[in-house]
Amino acid sequence: MEQSLVIAMVGMLGIGAQWLAWRTGWPAIVLMLAAGFLAGPILGLFDPEHAFGDLLDPMIAIGVALILFEGGLSLDFRELRHAGDGVWRLVIFGVPIAWVLGAVSAHSIGGLEWPVAILFAGILVVTGPTVVMPLLRQSSVKPRPAAILKWEAIVNDPIGALCAVVAYEYFRKVAESPGSGLIEVVPPLVIAAIIAGLIGYVAAAAIAWAFPRGAVPEFLKVPVLLTSVIVVFVLSNQIEHEAGLVAVTVMGIALANMNVSSLRSIHPFKQNVAVILIAGIFILLSASLEFEELAYLNWNFGLFLLALLFLVRPATILLSLLGSSVPWNERLFLAWIAPRGIVLVAISGLFALRLEDIGYDGTALIGLSFAVVVVTIIAHGFTIDFVARLLNLKGSNRPGILIVGSTPWTISLALMMQELKSPVMVVDSSWQRLALARQKGLPFYHGEILNEATEHNLDLAPYAVLVAATENEAYNALVCNEFAYEIGRDTVFQLGDAVDDDDRHALPSGIRGRALFETGFGVEDVNERLARGWVFRKTKLSEEFDFEAAQQRLPDAASMLLLVRDSGTLRFFTHAARPEPRAGDVIVSFAPPQERTAQDAAAKRDRKRNKTTEQGA
Repeated sequence: MEQSLVIAMVGMLGIGAQWLAWRTGWPAIVLMLAAGFLAGPILGLFDPEHAFGDLLDPMIAIGVALILFEGGLSLDFRELRHAGDGVWRLVIFGVPIAWVLGAVSAHSIGGLEWPVAILFAGILVVTGPTVVMPLLRQSSVKPRPAAILKWEAIVNDPIGALCAVVAYEYFRKVAESPGSGLIEVVPPLVIAAIIAGLIGYVAAAAIAWAFPRGAVPEFLKVPVLLTSVIVVFVLSNQIEHEAGLVAVTVMGIALANMNVSSLRSIHPFKQNVAVILIAGIFILLSASLEFEELAYLNWNFGLFLLALLFLVRPATILLSLLGSSVPWNERLFLAWIAPRGIVLVAISGLFALRLEDIGYDGTALIGLSFAVVVVTIIAHGFTIDFVARLLNLKGSNRPGILIVGSTPWTISLALMMQELKSPVMVVDSSWQRLALARQKGLPFYHGEILNEATEHNLDLAPYAVLVAATENEAYNALVCNEFAYEIGRDTVFQLGDAVDDDDRHALPSGIRGRALFETGFGVEDVNERLARGWVFRKTKLSEEFDFEAAQQRLPDAASMLLLVRDSGTLRFFTHAARPEPRAGDVIVSFAPPQERTAQDAAAKRDRKRNKTTEQGA
């Protein structure tokens, strides 16, 4: 089969599996595994080794390097400080404990030879953030254990890769010089790792210096960054085999902590590249599996998986957190949840090829890593909600709303959403404007939403919707455009009507948020109506009382804002979208004060008179 056709098929399967995961809520990694395995060994649509030959190894290696660099960019130590000492304990004590226990279990229970067991156990210290964070959002775990799991996954991703590099390099040196001791092998490895780390740091410092000073034009920043990562990876590998993985990991971590403002603009592209690379590598590796390799998945390895779930992970957590301030119910929760992800498979696939070159049987690693990923995702994904509830660590699973701008109108909206049990947060840079939010007891954040420091201090995970409603329409558009990539273009809203893009005097709709209200009320419109007594009203729909009946009950001038499903899902009425209300929904409208007619007054007097008569009887 032509290489171009194979590339197209790999892209279609990988991206298609991730789209299906988005639509269904199933784990993307499992769907990609199924797609690759179906296309490769089962249906025989293509064979990556036959299609790419000698290019397959460097393709996977460079892809893994870019994934580790992207993972390093996520490791900002300013954010890590807020996770407490639990994460540091899991890194300083947990990694060596997990490595030792994992290696012993892989050898004595799984039947792997010692070098393969040690290398595999080093990779197993990772818990992938691409798997952990969706699970946490799905189950709505309380903030502290969720933060520990999140940051353990982010920190241990590069550490697992470094453990694998150290193990591989050690056994490669021993294979080249049989009988060598630790003194002959370890110092050169340490020196090579230090040199590789310095190369990565110098490359990061050069980018941090050049980008903000305009030394690289905007259109070349992404190509320069990606090319630099590849050059650093290849150059470091010339010094020592696989030292490039150390270099690109250090490069990513260093850049993340150098406060390079220019990198913010390339974050969306960085995420897109990571998605494409993950899809490609996962499909290629799963399609490369052969049924002979699955012979390793015998009862011995089944016992090893049980040991990994019920012995290695619990012992790692409980020993690491001895004497810490983490409560016991949180320790038990952390001891159970440890799903593995793409980094485990990618690094295992890379070193499976390398181990054979130095005389060890590494063919089992790809199949074993896939088995670990599938088992841990299924075991933890289907039980995380139950375990969190059992240990009283269940948070609110209702999607929240982040409101930018503290005004009388936004405070009224926040109070209504709070009444409907939807998590809400009011954000404003002015302490004075936040006075009303403080008086009403609303959750608030004092700071500039566009400041990078906000990313380190405000957890956006609970909020599925952003509403920008400050007095400045252009600022609202800027906020919506900035957060569209993180929250979603369809879930960022602002006041004001969307305009025709042909109007050269107005903000283009492409950089604005969705317009709140079908009528396109602007900031001045809602403030003027609020001053005239307009209020937010909630109306519960039922089988007997449908949407049309609710509309008839409201004043003619009322405008529908949103509806809240039983699950807490929020759907807004805009100029471009109109949700389908159904029984059980709560409609939130912005309406003028209800005018009382003479008939209403008479009916109210009759009800009061009847109530008094009943009490007297």
